[in-house]
Amino acid sequence: MFGIVHLTPAPGEAPFVRVGDTVTQGQVLCTIEAMKMFNSIESEVTGTVLAILVNAGDEVESAQPLFRIGR
Repeated sequence: MFGIVHLTPAPGEAPFVRVGDTVTQGQVLCTIEAMKMFNSIESEVTGTVLAILVNAGDEVESAQPLFRIGR
């Protein structure tokens, strides 16, 4: 999905996830704003967030890796 990545639910709030957090399959990792619509991006696996590969406000493209999650 092409759009602007948001790592927090709203400005000034805590991020959805941080490096080192344990996440479960289906947990929201970030949102992507495309055409004024916010689309939740959910984890496909259960594991630990090893890296966040984008910065808040970055433009992202379809199939671009956003997070590295280890099982």
